[in-house]
Amino acid sequence: MTTFDDREAAYEAKFVHDAELEFLAQASRNKHIAFWAAALMGMSAEEAVRYAKDIIRIDLEAGGEAAVIKKLLADLGDLRPEARVRQLMGEFLAEAREKAARGELRSVL
Repeated sequence: MTTFDDREAAYEAKFVHDAELEFLAQASRNKHIAFWAAALMGMSAEEAVRYAKDIIRIDLEAGGEAAVIKKLLADLGDLRPEARVRQLMGEFLAEAREKAARGELRSVL
């Protein structure tokens, strides 16, 4: 391999690594916002875990953050305003990214 090939491989590996960390961070954000919403709705622990898995699935299958927010707002009704949901999602994502950068985020559920 040439130096150029080595650099290319290193950049590709970093890209893949960064993408994996972002995926974990977003899934962690979804888990935490789902547990928060589940608590507001009075769900049991088992129901909350199922709800978190559903929120993570919606993010993956239905279009990302916008789909998650739509689902949360529909489920929460008047319990919390959209601005609060978005604020918490941002906080949970920032926290998850920090954990991922420190190597503390390994899995989601």
